[in-house]
Amino acid sequence: MSSFNQSQKDRLMDDLHAVVAEAEGLLRATAGSASEGASELRAKVQASLDRAKRNLHDLQDAAVDKAKAAGRATDHYVHENPWQSIGVAAGVGLLLGMLIARR
Repeated sequence: MSSFNQSQKDRLMDDLHAVVAEAEGLLRATAGSASEGASELRAKVQASLDRAKRNLHDLQDAAVDKAKAAGRATDHYVHENPWQSIGVAAGVGLLLGMLIARR
């Protein structure tokens, strides 16, 4: 999943949340069905949804933890190397300015 950019990951998470919500709605809508097969299927789907929700929650927690760790590492680096950080930022700004000016 590392080849995804952040907006693609966010869209995927939003889509997964939507699928889970729609599946839960479907389960509520079919709750009145009394057949044994339908009850077993609902139980299996509910168990799968519960697992998916736990996995989504774990994935979100891991993403937040990674983002916080990256922020802390960046903050530490900038505090330890302020002039190098300024130089890198200036270089990136110069390159972006040149690219924008070419268009």
